[in-house]
Amino acid sequence: MENQSCKSLEFLLNHPKTGHVTSNVNTETIERRSFSPKKIKIFSSKYTNIKDCPEYKFSNNKEAERLLPDINNNIVQKIIPGEGKTEKAKQAFKIRRNIGVLFSGGPAPGGHNVVAGLYDEVKKYNSESRVFGFLSGPDGLLESKYIEITQSLVDAYRNLGGFSMIKTGRTKIDSKNKMELSLKTCMDLELDALVVIGGDDSNTNAVFLAQRFKSAGIKVIGVPKTIDGDIQVKTDDKETLCAISFGFHTAARAFSQNISNLTSDASSDIKYWHVCKVMGRVASHLTLECAFQTHANLSFIGEELADYTDHHRIEKAKKKGTIDYTAYGMTLRHLSRLICDTIVRRAANGKNFGVMIVPEGILEFINEIQVFIIKLNAIIADYNLTHDIDFHTSFPTLNAKLEYLRRLTRGMGDRDKFSIWNLRDDDLFNQLPAFFREGLLMERDTHGNFQFSQVKTEDIIMDMVKEYLTILKEQGKYKIGIERSYYESTMKNSKFIPDKIAKVLFNNPEDKYMLIKESIISLKTLKQVLINTEVINQNDNIPEPIAQIFKKSDPKFKTQIHFYGYDGRGSDPTYFDCNYTYNLGLTSFHLIANGATGQMAAIKNLEKKFDKWEPIGIPITKLMRLEERKGKLELVIEKSLVDLDSNAFRVFKALRDGWMAADGNPDRYRRPGPVRFAGIAEEDRPITLMLNSI
Repeated sequence: MENQSCKSLEFLLNHPKTGHVTSNVNTETIERRSFSPKKIKIFSSKYTNIKDCPEYKFSNNKEAERLLPDINNNIVQKIIPGEGKTEKAKQAFKIRRNIGVLFSGGPAPGGHNVVAGLYDEVKKYNSESRVFGFLSGPDGLLESKYIEITQSLVDAYRNLGGFSMIKTGRTKIDSKNKMELSLKTCMDLELDALVVIGGDDSNTNAVFLAQRFKSAGIKVIGVPKTIDGDIQVKTDDKETLCAISFGFHTAARAFSQNISNLTSDASSDIKYWHVCKVMGRVASHLTLECAFQTHANLSFIGEELADYTDHHRIEKAKKKGTIDYTAYGMTLRHLSRLICDTIVRRAANGKNFGVMIVPEGILEFINEIQVFIIKLNAIIADYNLTHDIDFHTSFPTLNAKLEYLRRLTRGMGDRDKFSIWNLRDDDLFNQLPAFFREGLLMERDTHGNFQFSQVKTEDIIMDMVKEYLTILKEQGKYKIGIERSYYESTMKNSKFIPDKIAKVLFNNPEDKYMLIKESIISLKTLKQVLINTEVINQNDNIPEPIAQIFKKSDPKFKTQIHFYGYDGRGSDPTYFDCNYTYNLGLTSFHLIANGATGQMAAIKNLEKKFDKWEPIGIPITKLMRLEERKGKLELVIEKSLVDLDSNAFRVFKALRDGWMAADGNPDRYRRPGPVRFAGIAEEDRPITLMLNSI
């Protein structure tokens, strides 16, 4: 019997259907790998040239001039047809090259297509050329760990998500020793060029490598990657050269598909508020795009909160002859009140449910929290500098850290000077939840940034919301509206006249959704009202239909918390990102072949239709600004925030009240559909880009 069972299992495992459905590679993957992204027309030319474009102006940065003298004078370069090249120049274009490539920072959908585009173009011009992939990002460069990228390897990862082909890492090349190790690796491999695929910090690495490598004749090109969408390039004249980094569209669509599913769940189950935190530590681009994709009831743009001004408080202070500095910038308390207002208004119209989107870094835009972060960063950096030992090593527990802060308030700091941390700070800080205080005092990331992803932002905000909703409920201001048809059907078979009872129970007995009077906050107060209005006698019980209506009006506030980040950045790329990243790979090669270095490969006119796209190189030095990192000023690429004057934000601001649906109108949820790489229904650009192109 056992032998027969083994034979049966062997037959099952060897059956072709079993092999087909359990294979690592399914039909979708096969289709993705075989999909051929579109190529910008210029890349159909046999050769290309680069044209300098001095009309695109950027202000000079003195520190960039000092630290990056050999590439600081780079200007924008446009790739143009090169049919007029001399025979010598054509031969130079086709020489055998060795090119290195690495991923740096978190994954973003489309990275493999950058490598595919680069590889295809390298081999197109000289089949003897070689491409080397450094393993685990900058670590592979520092430790000389690499593989040669082959046709079969590229074909296995075309149009697929992640950075699995050669992996990625977050190591910064930020010292002379690391720079020399990187140069040695490249020279040992006889590299002609290095392509760094990464975000703002990675492209900062790339430009310093370009400066160091120039004398060795090795070119360095950066490629803009980040799902946060905070690498955007505009000239001093506000002309857009790079509308968005790659991976943004895919991540937004992946998040939006999940959020859209929650809108369906919320409007079906009608008892939850789904709170969706999406990645975006410094900028709220993803939140804005997800808002357009899903029409969630509430979406908060951090940049708008930071720009908030409380005019009522300003006027109140002016009458007293004072200035209320707390009127500038959103507070946590005010933010919680805004959320409560929407929840209460929707409940009044029978919708005690909804979907809310908040950016991961929303707390960075809250004035009082930002003050804490700035002060604590300064205290930690000052301690590290003074003692030459890490603050978190000296004070490993929350209590130890808090005690050090209290010493500062008592004037017992390390230096005889005015303390940055005062009694008011200490008092306000101690009012915060313990887990949030611990979060604010936790170790900073490798770039010296506060790690918002490690703090349960949504818990902090929603705890305040729940607390205030409890107060509103006790005041009789938070109730679920009773739909007239439900009320009439419930009262239909009772002995009471519905219209008469409606006037006793409701503030607005004529409306579609009727609200129980504020004075009725419990079954006890309900009974007293019924007795006072002679609906029942003192010894009577509350009639069942009336009790049923009251219970339905009593709100139970329930939340489900969701975080969208790693799932989206690991998604297979959209049609837009497939095409975008492949052409970034092509652009990288043509910049190298035309002798460029210290440039960021970019596509101009991304916000327009594909036939308008133009491959360009942007001087990375012109994008850099001094920024505080771990208590010191460092030269880094400036992040791009949501522009509150942009078409996209203005349209969002005009439409969000309708999406809130805090009235008698139905919800306007939108279904973005799954991420696709082909098909007539697939979007060819992010919605925010389409709006900004108008």
